Amino acid sequence: MRALLLFLALIPPLPAMAGGLIAARTLPAGTLITSGDLRAGDETAQENSDPSQIVGQETRITIYEGRPIQASMLRPPRLVERNQIVRLLFQRGTLHIATDARALDEGGAGDLVRVMNLASRTTVTARIAPDGTLHAAR
Repeated sequence: MRALLLFLALIPPLPAMAGGLIAARTLPAGTLITSGDLRAGDETAQENSDPSQIVGQETRITIYEGRPIQASMLRPPRLVERNQIVRLLFQRGTLHIATDARALDEGGAGDLVRVMNLASRTTVTARIAPDGTLHAAR
């Protein structure tokens, strides 16, 4: 059994048989995709044949060179990393409060994440804005 696993580990990856866009190089998880990372595959495939839908996305998993890029392998780019110090905004009516907080989760635009207010040490839930600021959820 061990010999079989060793043999399978030494086999190089096969070229992609599916079409659409394929990886021009190995893309580790968390890589922000650029146009140089893509290569055209088989013309008959319909999934992800438009580079504008893929460029700017972040990889969820490692995508090896020559493999087709599927939507399930991608996510919106992370704007906030875990333990990052972020600006937390609270607004209710005419009351506006801005403070620093520590992100307890990672996320992209529109995601809800937990953050700890550095001044009061309380944990609140906040939504990530496209500019990277966080707005306390109501």
